[in-house]
Amino acid sequence: MKTKIVCVLILITLSSTTFAKAKPEDLIKYRQSAMMFMRWNVGTIKKQVVKKPQSYNQQQVSDAANAIAAVANTNLHALFAPGTESGKGWKTTIAKPELFNNNDDVKQHLSVLRIEANKLAKIANSGDINLIKPQFENLFQACRGCHKKYRAKP
Repeated sequence: MKTKIVCVLILITLSSTTFAKAKPEDLIKYRQSAMMFMRWNVGTIKKQVVKKPQSYNQQQVSDAANAIAAVANTNLHALFAPGTESGKGWKTTIAKPELFNNNDDVKQHLSVLRIEANKLAKIANSGDINLIKPQFENLFQACRGCHKKYRAKP
């Protein structure tokens, strides 16, 4: 698992120039990998902080929050390059075509994601579950805002 994580992070942190040379289907794979990785970590926090707080493990929640922040702080925007509006990565992309016509709005959504993810990581590292829960909701709403607008239902 650690190898996959490192590979995803390395790919995402590559420059836009490197992405310009990548095939659209590879960019879709990278994008899907980043989103899947964040989703898995969001699920870890949701389970331990929201659904079953009795199962709360500070180290696991902290690790998950730090992983989400790591991805949010990468060059995610480069993964939404022209030519990736449709096609297949690991599976067919479900990004709506209008995502690719609203560059400034997408950058704003990614900026909010980055801010909320960094706040969550800081709070999760403190270990106070009563502070983690509302910040997790802020992160979740940041994700939901973009998904509602730019993600088609599978």
